[in-house]
Amino acid sequence: MAAKLDAIITAGLKPDFFAEFGLVSISRTVLVAALSLLVLVGFGLRASHLGAEGLSEDELNKLQAVADYREHGFTSANGEHPLLMKALQTGSIVVADKWNSIPSLGGRRPVSTESALRFPGIVLGALTAVLIYLVAAELFGAEVGLIAAALWAFDPTAIGLNRVAKEDTFLTFFFLLANVFWLRGQRVAESRPDRRPEKYYWATAAAFGAMIASKYVPQMIGVSFSYYWMFQRIPETRWRLGKKRLLICVIFMGATFLALNPTILLPATWKQMGLFAGQKLVGHDGYEFMGQLYSHRMTDWLRGTPWYFYEVFMAVKLPLLTVLGFLVGLPLLFRRKLGDGRYLIILWLFIFTMMFSFAGGKFARYFTVVLPAILITAAIGIQFAGNWIGRKLTPWFYHHFPTTLYVRSALALMVVLGSLVAAGGSIPHFRLYTNVLGGGAGNAGFWFPHDEFYDASMRDAIFAIGKRAQPGARVASESQTLCSHYAQRAGRPDLVCVFLSDPGALQQLREGDFVIEARGRRYFSNDLVLTTLQQSGEPAFRLSLGETPSASVYVMDKKSLEAVVETARRLPPLAKSVHLIPGREVPQSE
Repeated sequence: MAAKLDAIITAGLKPDFFAEFGLVSISRTVLVAALSLLVLVGFGLRASHLGAEGLSEDELNKLQAVADYREHGFTSANGEHPLLMKALQTGSIVVADKWNSIPSLGGRRPVSTESALRFPGIVLGALTAVLIYLVAAELFGAEVGLIAAALWAFDPTAIGLNRVAKEDTFLTFFFLLANVFWLRGQRVAESRPDRRPEKYYWATAAAFGAMIASKYVPQMIGVSFSYYWMFQRIPETRWRLGKKRLLICVIFMGATFLALNPTILLPATWKQMGLFAGQKLVGHDGYEFMGQLYSHRMTDWLRGTPWYFYEVFMAVKLPLLTVLGFLVGLPLLFRRKLGDGRYLIILWLFIFTMMFSFAGGKFARYFTVVLPAILITAAIGIQFAGNWIGRKLTPWFYHHFPTTLYVRSALALMVVLGSLVAAGGSIPHFRLYTNVLGGGAGNAGFWFPHDEFYDASMRDAIFAIGKRAQPGARVASESQTLCSHYAQRAGRPDLVCVFLSDPGALQQLREGDFVIEARGRRYFSNDLVLTTLQQSGEPAFRLSLGETPSASVYVMDKKSLEAVVETARRLPPLAKSVHLIPGREVPQSE
């Protein structure tokens, strides 16, 4: 029996092996129903209270680009990033505006700007579960595919990252879509010589074009092509592109990229991309990780954010059973009996590590593109653990009782339900989820405060300040554009928003002005000021995301004002290395 179960594992639990050992294969109807349920529930979680948190500074850059497109057509606004996501966001906001203009619809249930901006991301995030299933099922069988898809649908970290109006969800979606076509084309070439696989190759190239039109990370193509080239010297390999088909793939990729990102043809876009690549659009000088500040420039390499950033993120931000599943599945990737599909996952993990772990600047949202590989590996580990436990229990049951099947199903269900419970308990602040290894909810916001809070309380802080502030009051924070944006929405355009890191601006503060200490916005440039502020008085009020403190707002009295001004006088002037974009009040922080 053990040998038979090993054979099932080796074959990736294909339907033929289910039938051989008396197990019931998954019918197409059941499979479609299961995937539909995962997408619907995953979408519901992602859409739940989507506008509960205010915009981040990065998201506001997208909103400003959308406003520029609506007024002038496609321009170079936010041109350091591709167009595709911003075009979809433009359509989403236009539809939301039309909805809100209809009294019988928008009057009853208006759609907030925050929700409309984030909506395209949560749609693709929910649909990603299907693509994860298709990739994992092609490589390791339907069972691994379903487990991995369910883990993605319900994982609180995946949900939280999809709810951010940034490019990483789009990058991940189209990367997976390309690999669906890529793997399908290879299988057709190998097993169906009567059918031509070219249509899958062209579809792969188009999906990669859309991927680059989502985010400028063409390095991810290396995962798929490295997997392809690994088998080209094996004589039995039938899936070979050849020079002609490879050239056609490049043409399809380029044409799709241009069609979905026409702003790349504008000279101003290239100027913005050059500034971004030269790190002249980085608005802050550090990143807080585990309570300590680190340099955050990409070219700081190992002197910047620690190389183990993403390893820690995985350890504390995924549900514990998922982490354990990954630890079991990782060594299995190096066992031959798992099949050749393991090489794609190994390359995926390796290339991500090489791209992001050793760069000095890191953000948690970059983790989105590797998370499917981690969840697929966890699914492999869960399947293996279920088989192992089932084999141990088999002697205790009737000989023909399918012990392994039931144990494997029960274990998978337990892990998936664990993710669902974790997600349900994190609504609507999914990014704050922290597992027991990370200290649980009591330690939320400690590990990666910038990415966990992500300016979520700035809207509420400015609205509250707007009700209290005297005319022309100054508001010092590290999110000046957000402050100005929400001051306008609060009906207080008279508020003067300044940088907390600007010593010159701090010396102009007066009694009755405000200072916002937002968690995740501590930098080398403001650390001394924030310490002085905390020692000189108590906040006028505090804000929280659920039970987690997120921001403190101080009103300048005589004592605190003197302390802050005196500290500001000892600081060097605000660095001028940050390039201010024409038409923008402040630098971008992306």
